[in-house]
Amino acid sequence: MVTVRGSFGWLTLAAALLLVPLSSGPAGAAPAGPEPAAREAAPAAAAWTAPLSTRGRWIVDANGDRFKLRSGNWHGASGTWNGSGNVDDDASHHAGENSGRIPLGLDRAPIAEIVAGFQEIGINSIRLPFSNEMVHDSRPVTDDAVAANPALRGRTPLQVYDAVIGELTGAGLAVILNNHTNTTRWCCGVDGNERWNASQSVQTWEDDWLFMARRYKDNKRVVGADLYNEVRRNIWDDPNWGLGDDHDWFAASQRVGDRILTEANADLLIVVEGINWTGIPVDGFAHGRPTLEPVRNLSHTLVDSGKLVYSAHFYDYTGPNHSGATGTGETTDPRYRDFSAAELVDVLNRQAFFVTAEQDQHFTAPVWISEFGVGGRSETNAKARAWFENFVDHLVRTDADFAYWPLVGWHENRTGNGWALLHWDAAGHRMGVYDGDDWRAAAWSRLVGATGRTGQVAPVTEWSMLSPDHGDFIASRRMRALPDFDSGARKAVCPDGQRLLGLGHTGNRGLCSDATTGPLANAAGAPEVVKDERYVAPGGDWASGYTKLQCADGRFVSGYAVRGAAVSSVLCAAAPSGVITGTAGRTVWFDRGDNRGSAPRGGDFANGHYKGQCADDEYVAGVAYTGRIGSSRTPDALFCRKLR
Repeated sequence: MVTVRGSFGWLTLAAALLLVPLSSGPAGAAPAGPEPAAREAAPAAAAWTAPLSTRGRWIVDANGDRFKLRSGNWHGASGTWNGSGNVDDDASHHAGENSGRIPLGLDRAPIAEIVAGFQEIGINSIRLPFSNEMVHDSRPVTDDAVAANPALRGRTPLQVYDAVIGELTGAGLAVILNNHTNTTRWCCGVDGNERWNASQSVQTWEDDWLFMARRYKDNKRVVGADLYNEVRRNIWDDPNWGLGDDHDWFAASQRVGDRILTEANADLLIVVEGINWTGIPVDGFAHGRPTLEPVRNLSHTLVDSGKLVYSAHFYDYTGPNHSGATGTGETTDPRYRDFSAAELVDVLNRQAFFVTAEQDQHFTAPVWISEFGVGGRSETNAKARAWFENFVDHLVRTDADFAYWPLVGWHENRTGNGWALLHWDAAGHRMGVYDGDDWRAAAWSRLVGATGRTGQVAPVTEWSMLSPDHGDFIASRRMRALPDFDSGARKAVCPDGQRLLGLGHTGNRGLCSDATTGPLANAAGAPEVVKDERYVAPGGDWASGYTKLQCADGRFVSGYAVRGAAVSSVLCAAAPSGVITGTAGRTVWFDRGDNRGSAPRGGDFANGHYKGQCADDEYVAGVAYTGRIGSSRTPDALFCRKLR
């Protein structure tokens, strides 16, 4: 039988032609001799105040101080079973490491010892995977699974998960909940866990997230919801980013993120990973790893600004168009380890790091590299070692947030899977990255000890995309609580505190911002829906021959509605006192080309369509369109007025 090496172990070729092996790294490689590495002191965890939020590309704590996620993955609760063989047999689990349906290692070391190990190596936060099956699993864990933690005997996996979170947060660590799989088994192949709704309903997925977010609401050091891991192709279908069907990861993550914030726990960071794989990995067929590239043209706008974090995964044995397969079925595409250092930087920036590098864009946000890793003592592949060094260099260079995969593993006589930074044997003896024979030690010290941005991060201008492509896109808490303002139309509303600054001529996309003013407080009085020219003053025809939907003086456009491609109405919000003082304005036409000024901020919010945009110190006071024969009544002009 031909097999393929991947993050989930070994799979038959028949499955491998349609999968994406990407996650925690392969099972053990050939042993190699120890390579000494000097240990540098890991930095002590600085004091921080929950909850966390974002300012531009930075994550900050409640005091506005930068909080860099120096994280690791403590896996196991999402499952280690490979999907075949006796689930009770260690040999049926990834690398022979049977987690017992709970975070790995609780059979070998007390929780407190494991957590102390995390702190010792410089970790300040934990990505803690779980499966939807775990949430509902009422079977008590076995005594063997918690042999080193007898107080956990008789508990369900979720109750053990609770105890682990309590120990982590009690030690001052931040915890990011990670919905890793639907079923409790190893990730990530053609395994029923390819999508959030691959082996369960969307309703179950959303309900489970609301349950988990509420469960830990009172523990403020539970700081994030990592919505789903490595969304990828199943046998027949690809996930997508924005098509509006039941495989649309953009829409699904946008919806559940908003539901978590509005219905369960407004404190959580919402972590959205890019798409991990589309297409059949066979030469001659279209295939690849989109990662975060689609974000450039379609980004999330959550109901609460300052809560979105994007995420990406990178391993040496995969590539931008390489699934990670070996042998028969392997494509000729380069793996990440095949790139030179300079080439790797270019690829990484294109696939993920541009989101943090490019400021004042609708997509600007923190990027958390929530999985990366490599084999330890037994890794003999020179390219894999060089990739790890180069990748760490880029994390340091970009001051990136990161999470190593995995933190915890097993060893016997100092051999085993080898990917973890901390290993315990059956007798409870620990082997760590700093024990003197792990070649990764120097790079790890360089990473966790790197100097970077610290201290206060000033509030930044927010830029947000509206995309009512397939339905309502109401990013305003206030408007969500009010009745439907244009029944039957698709409605788009800026987040509270922002105003509309730009529109696409076709495609219905919009751009919101709080540029110049900062967040606008909600003024007294309900927003007004305008569907006619009632507020166009005599002698004030700013788009002659066109239908003009204009707000009353002292109000700004905060949203709009469309029917098909046609403008249906504009939503006019009252400005706080002193924000709008003048009534003079100018017309910005964009029916025949872009009209966004000489140096527009916010990015390309309507890719492939003409766009109009007011200046940063202006606001949209009206939208014009033509109803002449042959016209689709799409936006043709904006009426831009000065704020003051």
